[in-house]
This record gives sequence, structure tokens and C-alpha cells, in this order.
Amino acid sequence: MTHPLLSLNQATIKYADLATALRVTSDAGYRSIGLWREPVQHTGMDAATALVRDSGLRVSSMCRGGFFTPLEGPERRRAIDDNKAAIDETAAMADAGAEGSRAVLVLVAGGLPDASRDLIGARERVGHAIAELVDHALATGVQLAIEPLHPMYVSDRAVVSTLGQALDISEQFPAEAVGVVVDTFHIWWDPDVLTQIARAGAGGRIASYQVCDWATPLPADVLLSRHYPGDGVIDFAPMTRAVLDAGYTGDIEVEIFNQQIWDTDAATAAARTATAFDAAVAPQLP
Repeated sequence: MTHPLLSLNQATIKYADLATALRVTSDAGYRSIGLWREPVQHTGMDAATALVRDSGLRVSSMCRGGFFTPLEGPERRRAIDDNKAAIDETAAMADAGAEGSRAVLVLVAGGLPDASRDLIGARERVGHAIAELVDHALATGVQLAIEPLHPMYVSDRAVVSTLGQALDISEQFPAEAVGVVVDTFHIWWDPDVLTQIARAGAGGRIASYQVCDWATPLPADVLLSRHYPGDGVIDFAPMTRAVLDAGYTGDIEVEIFNQQIWDTDAATAAARTATAFDAAVAPQLP
């Protein structure tokens, strides 16, 4: 069996369909999985719900909502509606998962709209969008989890770059409705990261803890630059201790975007992930 808190985020075995991902995760000894919306939607909600329930796995999170930085208009309305659907999907998957599943919807804010340089305005619209979603999140028991992404993604993927910025937004709303994601890949570089993790914990806002490693040189497609824990330069010990000290007791997801890993057999990648986690992250865990 793997470490009891280890969750395999479905992105790590991207090419596996939902049924295969659940089987591989369970066969490798995991107790928890982080789901992605696209494979769930491709399977169909009724079939996906049955598969998750039959798997016996906890659901640690659903990825992803967000991308709501467009200016007001049809595109923004579509994004808001899609996020409401994502909330419903998250609630359904968490309900189907084993005891201890978490109804957490990871939010990636979105980048600058086309031809825009208004970074401040884009960040403001993230908060405005979440304000439209909070009542639906509360009604369904879903916690929206703002994930800050590394600043290299600010123009095209996430105008929220630091844990402090994510908390500035989330703290405008009830903690049970809006929290944050602590992802080592995105925030390991931030000199204020440990202080911000403590701040997040004090407010009960750590919705998810995700780990993977950073190594240079980065590939041409920087989206695919994540590595197994221990294969890069991130010191997982201080952040992991800080997350635990902040009161987080949920699963810890390994989420990796890496073409070489995606091209690996899913079962091999799941086993390698568990081995890497045991060496790099588990020594800090109870």
C-alpha cells in the first residue's frame, strides 16, 4: 500500500480514461485520487459516479474551474455558467467517493484577455466571478480552491501568482466556500511562502496540498515542466511541515504535467509516483 495520505492526481496519468485511472490508482495501493472534469464528462456523469463509487477510492479534489478573467460579455457568462456546472460535478464526485472525500473544486484564474495589458483589472474580475459562485458553492457543500500559478503563467493561465494574492481574494468570502491550493511547483520560490501557509491555515483555507518538483532547463512548453518529487530542486520538508502545522489533514496530491511521464505506462507512472513521494515527502508526515 502507498502512504495513506497520498493521492494520485489524474493529470499524472493523463492518457488514462476514467475507468483505467481508477483501476490503476487502486491497483497501485492508493486510497485517493484527484479527478479532472474532462475524463468525467467524457464518461458521462451517471457512469462516472458509478465508477468512482465502485472504486472505493476517496476523491481529493476536482480540477478544474476558473478561467473567468474575460471582460463582461458572452464569453464571461459562459465561463460563469461552466463553473456552476463544475461545482455540481465536484459535489457529485465527492458524494460518490469513499469516506473522507473532499468536495474541492480547484480554480485556475485565467490569464489576460486578448489584447489586454490590464493585469489589475483581470485580478479584480477573479474576485467578482467568485462572488457570483459563492452561494452555489455553499448550497452544494463545495469549497472553491484558488490555485496560484507560477508567474511565468500570468499572461495566459493565471493572473493570481502568489499564495498571498489567492488569500486576498479568498478572505473576502466564507472559508467553507473559498480556500486556496498550496502547490509546491508554483510557490516554492516565494520568500513569503511559509508565512502565507500559516495565514491560510489560521483561516481554515487550505483546501488542497499538491506536490511535484521543479527542474531546469525548462522544456519549450513550460506547462509540461513538472517532475516527480525528488527529481528537482524543491525542498519539500519546510512546506510540508508548514502545511501540517497549519492544520491541514487532507490528502496530498501528486500532480505532474510532463510529456515523458505521460508517455509512460500508467501503472508504471503510478508506482514511480508513490516511490518518489515516500522518499521526498512522506518523511515529514505522521
